[in-house]
Amino acid sequence: MKRRSWGLVFRNAAEGIAYGLRTQRNVRVHTGVAILMCVAGFFFRISRTDWMFVLTAVFLVLVTELMNTAVEAAVDLAHPHIHPLAKAAKDTAAGAVLLAAVFAVIIGCIVFIKPVMSWLGFTDVVLTLF
Repeated sequence: MKRRSWGLVFRNAAEGIAYGLRTQRNVRVHTGVAILMCVAGFFFRISRTDWMFVLTAVFLVLVTELMNTAVEAAVDLAHPHIHPLAKAAKDTAAGAVLLAAVFAVIIGCIVFIKPVMSWLGFTDVVLTLF
């Protein structure tokens, strides 16, 4: 078996990401939210540590969403009719995305609540909360 070039490996991966963006509404929604979080991070000048948490959360959601897409495609190919195990596989993959999204929301709240409250002029509230 011939080994694929690095260029081909990266091109295939990019095609997978493009497929997810093109065909999956939730991938597009999560990508849009990820871009908004990055814009907010620059706007509020969050710390390096906060960037690490935000980027970890963002990429965790995107990775699980792409894995969910892969699971759904493979299950549909293997068993196009409704089957309890096919449903379990799809539901479990969707559950992973949900957990990642909840994690991202928690990280977003922890990172952004203080700068947002300060920006809105609620400095007294911010000081008592944190």
